Amino acid sequence: MKTAHYTILFHTPAFLGNAEQSGQWRTPPFKAQLRQWWRVAYAASLGFTPDVARMREEEGRLFGHAWLENDRNDQGDNVAARKSQVRIRLGQWSEGTLKTWEGGDASVPHANVPKPIGSQLYMGFGPLVSKGGTALKANAAIQAGEPANTFSIAYPAEHAPLIEQALALMSQFGSVGGRSRNGWGSYSLLGMGNLSSLPLRPWQAALNLDWPHAIGSDDIKGALIWQSTPFADWKALMKALALIKIGLRTQFIFTTGKNAPRAENRHWLSYPVTNHSVSDWGNNARLPNSLRFKVRPTADGKLVGVIFHMPCLPPPAFKPQREAINAVWEQVHAFLDKQSSLTRTRA
Repeated sequence: MKTAHYTILFHTPAFLGNAEQSGQWRTPPFKAQLRQWWRVAYAASLGFTPDVARMREEEGRLFGHAWLENDRNDQGDNVAARKSQVRIRLGQWSEGTLKTWEGGDASVPHANVPKPIGSQLYMGFGPLVSKGGTALKANAAIQAGEPANTFSIAYPAEHAPLIEQALALMSQFGSVGGRSRNGWGSYSLLGMGNLSSLPLRPWQAALNLDWPHAIGSDDIKGALIWQSTPFADWKALMKALALIKIGLRTQFIFTTGKNAPRAENRHWLSYPVTNHSVSDWGNNARLPNSLRFKVRPTADGKLVGVIFHMPCLPPPAFKPQREAINAVWEQVHAFLDKQSSLTRTRA
């Protein structure tokens, strides 16, 4: 077994709910992150053409399972379940110190809403609610910059290359908890070395798979990663990111309302959309946005926002239309390239 110890630090508030829906340091979200980024590292190691069934078997044997039908122990006997070979431990599981949401949620205009809305509320709706102003829905959250925690991990030496690549990807692109795809719960593993390589794949080729397995790239500027100008704190940065997200979504104008007979362009970004359902998809279908947000620190103590695209095809239940999806993401990429506050970055 190999072991490693890092210091983990949040750069934005994290909504990590325990059984009582209160914010608390917990290992399960980080275990889930490691598995997600391990899949990306695994896919990259095979040129992004993995045998998914084989990958799931290897993942189950490494991280634990209760579902593999053909797993056998060292004696050759069938086993119905297996414990994880990877051990993760936090230095402490204390409750988050952010008990009430502080004021100062800067308002931003939204083309589909009569009045300006709070930028933090927009980016964090769910964990955050409107109660005469932006407020926490649950009892506590983990505050940005809370006293750092220790992240310890042990893993089989034979699996070290992919595990260590996944850990580096976690630190560079990972975020955990509610609304983490919008940048909440962005963290760093201090002491982590640099990425050996980025898992880049031409974004249209990445649409051949229906699960996030790579960071997209194009043949003009390379990696589909955009970085903002530096900001003094996460509140100012979250406002800037909210304006960008509102802009890239509202550039697609709806022509229908509830129970639309067909999907429109904006539906391919993510689903559901308030007041704009698709009859064939219903109200319970979920299509996560493959465009993700991350907050990172700079060397001089400021923060930057990072937007990156992990393209994948919507599941078959959505009856994905490749031509329409290609056009939508081409327009989104062009929109981000035109933003004066964003620049393309290679990492």
